[in-house]
Parts: sequence; C-alpha cells; structure tokens
Amino acid sequence: MSSTSFRVVQLSDTHLFSDSNRELLGVPTADSLVTVLDAVRQVQPELLLLTGDLSQDETAPSYERLRDLVLPLNIPTYWLPGNHDQPDLMAQILENSSISSRKLFDHHGWNFVLLNSAQPGKVDGYLSPEILSNLERQLQSLPSQPTLIALHHPPCPIGSDWMDQISLRQPDDFCSIVERHPQVKLVLFGHIHQEFSATRAGVQYLGCPSTCVQFKPQNSVFAIDDQQPGFRLLQLYADGRAKTSIQRVNYCPTLDLAAHGY
Repeated sequence: MSSTSFRVVQLSDTHLFSDSNRELLGVPTADSLVTVLDAVRQVQPELLLLTGDLSQDETAPSYERLRDLVLPLNIPTYWLPGNHDQPDLMAQILENSSISSRKLFDHHGWNFVLLNSAQPGKVDGYLSPEILSNLERQLQSLPSQPTLIALHHPPCPIGSDWMDQISLRQPDDFCSIVERHPQVKLVLFGHIHQEFSATRAGVQYLGCPSTCVQFKPQNSVFAIDDQQPGFRLLQLYADGRAKTSIQRVNYCPTLDLAAHGY
C-alpha cells in the first residue's frame, strides 16, 4: 500500500467585508481569518482550497483582503464561489502567482474538480445540466485517477432542517454521476459552518467549519454555535486513501447568540 501522500487544507465561509473591522454576528471576520491562517501555516499544506462565501458584502476590497492574507502562505490556492460571492469579480482579483481560478487540475496524481453551485440572487445551490454534463465528461476522461470534487452547497442532508432547505437543489442528479465513477473518493463542501461527515456508496461527503461564525448542528432553525473557527485538514495518498480531521483555533469573540439569521 503506497505511503506517498500530501496535505490539503480546506477553508470555507470567510465572509470578509470591505472594512476589516466589520463583524458578522459578533465575529470580526478578517481578524478570525488571520488567526486561522496562522494555524494553517503550522500544518504546512501543499494545497489550499477555498470553498465559497469568501466575501460577505461582495466587494472588490473584500477579495483583495483575502488575496493579501493568503498570498504569504506561498502555496497553490484554488477557489470556488458561494451564494455570497461575485464570481466575475473573484476571477479578476483572485488570479496571480499562487492563487488560481482553474477549476480542474491535477496534484500528485489526484484529480481536483471545483464546481460552481451558486445561483445569482439565491441562497440555495444548483448545478446546471451543462455543469453536470461537463462533470461526467471530466470523470470519464480520468477513470483511474483518484478524484476530489468540491462545491459550496452540500449535496446531501446534514440533519439541520433550515440548512437542508437551502442546500443543493436536485442533489440526486449530482450524486448519481459521482456514484457511476468509483475514482471519486471525496466530495467537499462549505455553506454549513460546521463539521460534517457522511459516506454514501463509498464516497466521503465532508462539510467544513467556517473561519468565523459557527452554526449549531442538528438544529431545526438557525442558531449560532459556540464552537471555535477552524478548517479541514486532509492527507491524500497516491493509492486513493484519505485521512481527514477538523482543526480549530483558540479564538473567542463575543457572539450574537440571539441572532435569527445573517
């Protein structure tokens, strides 16, 4: 069994503002991201995936701030948009020597596919027939290469009624493609601001904490959790195996626990 491996970090839902002092539900999102990035630096990943809702106010300065905070890591970084993002603006700003707008790439024998599940003006997610057709073709073209797929919206229920109502629409269309291609090992997503893990047909479906506010798991209505910000760390092996864990940081702002939404 091959022991060759590399580390990947998934960051999600940074919710940055044009003003670095702005807070989301009591959390100064720029400051919390700085703390998380300090922890990311310690685990020395080879690859960074940013899985959407990178901005809260959808402004150029918010993406410029993200770029300026991530660049010092000096590692290959890839991103996809969430429902709070502006993809065209992101593509202009988040493209330079180490941050790439590519949505299909290879790293040490693993195939990475990044999908845009965001719909303009809507909170829930959707993968168009064109996106799904392209995904099918991409997977058919690399049948023996272990594959990780990432998108913003969860393509499976997470057990929170309010969040399951704003997840990926028609998830079975996506999952049926995934299950036809056994090289797909992992599906990563954000949006849920909490840790999540489930296995379906041999594929791991993994949700990620936010770098700022956390949502309470298994809750029927919107509720803030007092869990600390964090990220997902993955160790990917050449033979298709994967190990993963959630890493959290010591960051304790004054949360708006009475909030009913954001």
